[in-house]
Amino acid sequence: MAKVVLYTTKVSPPGRSVELTAKVLGLELEVRPLNLIAGEHLDPEFVKLNPQHTVPLIIDEDGTIVRDSHAINIYLSQKYGDGSLYPQDIVTQSKINAALHFDSGVLFARLRFYLEPVLFTKSTDTPQEKIDYIHKAYQLLNDTIVDKYIVGNRMTLADLSCITSIASMHAVFPVDAGQYPNLGRWMAQMAALPYYKRINQDGAEDLAAFFHAKLAANQKEVE
Repeated sequence: MAKVVLYTTKVSPPGRSVELTAKVLGLELEVRPLNLIAGEHLDPEFVKLNPQHTVPLIIDEDGTIVRDSHAINIYLSQKYGDGSLYPQDIVTQSKINAALHFDSGVLFARLRFYLEPVLFTKSTDTPQEKIDYIHKAYQLLNDTIVDKYIVGNRMTLADLSCITSIASMHAVFPVDAGQYPNLGRWMAQMAALPYYKRINQDGAEDLAAFFHAKLAANQKEVE
């Protein structure tokens, strides 16, 4: 039986959000890992699939190609789900969409702009202002979570997207649950999911370890 093909890498927060979504949906994926540091996402074969050469990307059983984790998660939920992760109610959808944009435009963006210079160049720059922006993002999400989940009292795509960015940020800059109680409670709740560690936490920890190792190597080169 054909499966949905997912191009990703374990350390990618957006890629992990797709894996979490598929797990909740009971959807089996054929995962095809790409080594971004080695430039496999720039191979002509992959660039044909995604001219933006980013992961994640899926190829559905019928050949449909979907790029961007948020677009992928909505697509999978609407095609294979029961409506619980992305309800048809437009008010609820608007709140989920707002959280997805917050993930891409704030959470993942702030993490990415801190990590990428170190990971993809020989930079040793770890500016405090970027760290401050990460902590500001914690405060913004903490203030947003007023119910059990980000949008109401049921888990939605908002949670499955934001938790992968937050877990990765937390692995580098630990979240103080005393300072951000709503955020800390929500993170603990998500971490209690039986599949969470394998799909999300391990990848977040791998990303942090890789970042610290690369930073140390870069620093050694300029000594």
